[in-house]
Amino acid sequence: MPRFLLYVVFMAVCNATFARASFTATHFFPASGSTTVNPDTSLRLTFPAAPVLGGDGQFRIHDAATHAIVAAIDVAAPVATKTIGGLDHYNYHTVLITECEVTLFPPPGALAYGHRYYVTADAGALKISTEISAALESPSVWRFTTKSAPLAPGASRLVVAADGSGDFSTVQAALDYIPAGNTAPVTIFVRKGTYREIIFFTEKHGVTILGEDRRATILAYPNNAKFNSFGGNPFAGRTPNPSAEAPKRGGNIYRRGMFLAHRVNDFTLANLTLRNTTPQGGTQAEALIVNGTTTARTIIKDVDFYSFQDTIQLNGQTYLSNCYIEGDVDFMWGTGPSFFENCTARSRRSGAYFTQIRNPATNHGFVFVRCTFEGSPGVTDNFLSRIEPHRFPHSEVVLLDCVLGPAVGAVGWQLQPGPAGTPSGATADLQFWEHNSRAPTGEPVAVSGRHPASRQLQSPSDDALIADYRNPTFVLGSNWQPRRAPIFQP
Repeated sequence: MPRFLLYVVFMAVCNATFARASFTATHFFPASGSTTVNPDTSLRLTFPAAPVLGGDGQFRIHDAATHAIVAAIDVAAPVATKTIGGLDHYNYHTVLITECEVTLFPPPGALAYGHRYYVTADAGALKISTEISAALESPSVWRFTTKSAPLAPGASRLVVAADGSGDFSTVQAALDYIPAGNTAPVTIFVRKGTYREIIFFTEKHGVTILGEDRRATILAYPNNAKFNSFGGNPFAGRTPNPSAEAPKRGGNIYRRGMFLAHRVNDFTLANLTLRNTTPQGGTQAEALIVNGTTTARTIIKDVDFYSFQDTIQLNGQTYLSNCYIEGDVDFMWGTGPSFFENCTARSRRSGAYFTQIRNPATNHGFVFVRCTFEGSPGVTDNFLSRIEPHRFPHSEVVLLDCVLGPAVGAVGWQLQPGPAGTPSGATADLQFWEHNSRAPTGEPVAVSGRHPASRQLQSPSDDALIADYRNPTFVLGSNWQPRRAPIFQP
């Protein structure tokens, strides 16, 4: 089978070192000749060495019947704008290079069911060292056919597979399949693989996204506040106009998170990994944003979250169990109410903050029961939480029976001053509480140096209060009992 041929001179390669030689792409996806391709697929090329984008050139997708170009991806301008899940003005990368793999993202709607396509490329679209790629010109080199028809409406179980074997190739396409306002339970089963996409959905209820393998089902993308810079109101309605005036009207929605579930009820996320691949210092970059309501009934179980600043933002009723959350600054934050059980939070920076909780007086904040707060090797002097009490006087963070590693500093908590001339804010309604904090070795944590605005709950005097906060129904409200929710299986 003919292949996309690249002649290169290079020194550094992936997993090996070669002398002056020629090499070819080792893999095309979809494979040339494929006949049941999902129209939502990305296109991937794998090389034996890590390429970079050339200075100019295009990849083009052609309709094989008419030879018309249905999509052109220009490597000189590898960022475009599209609508995701009904929310417009999202920036996205049309080309991503990860080690030896190049992923091309056609614009939405470029591919249709029941069509044959082929791909061409200009010389110079990619390069390695000082050499450039040869042209891909023949219609017979990389060609494929899409499925004849879409999935019939009304399915209650959807399969997403990165290898193209499922109903969809992307999580977003599966979410788009679900009708607006849906309340019938739908499970999206995501097979093992890496899915490089921004995900947004809203006002679709009863949705479960279930991974096949917690470690090997990975959603990953470098989205952040610089790349998609619109501010957001966590409880905004959907707005089609992300203008500068929208935040003033309270109508704008964040676009910086990798995965955003907005105003949805009975959403469950389970058994997979979310990784925002924005590098450290790349500004606010959530792996997950949940903008629900105080009766949203969101459940997150057995999920690993990776980012740096603001890894997860939770606004609305959320229960988390057996999750791993890694970040460096305020990497768990939001308005709550949120209940964490048997979770691990790992800080990647010294002198930083695990949480910043902005709950109002009308609902609880973040409560951690039997959770672990730790750090990467050498990380010390972190704060469990920080807040500006003049802005958020009811901030609530409660730790019960938690393990605190050496990454947690002796003071534990931080109150930040307001701008010059503003009152510091009363702390009478602040609830920075701990009970039975333990070191990894099992002995009680020394708490004599804790911030004076925090409080150590004591037994037996506080037993009733401690019992209440160990109960997710008390914290989350609305008589919701998330521990009784069904355990989803692959």
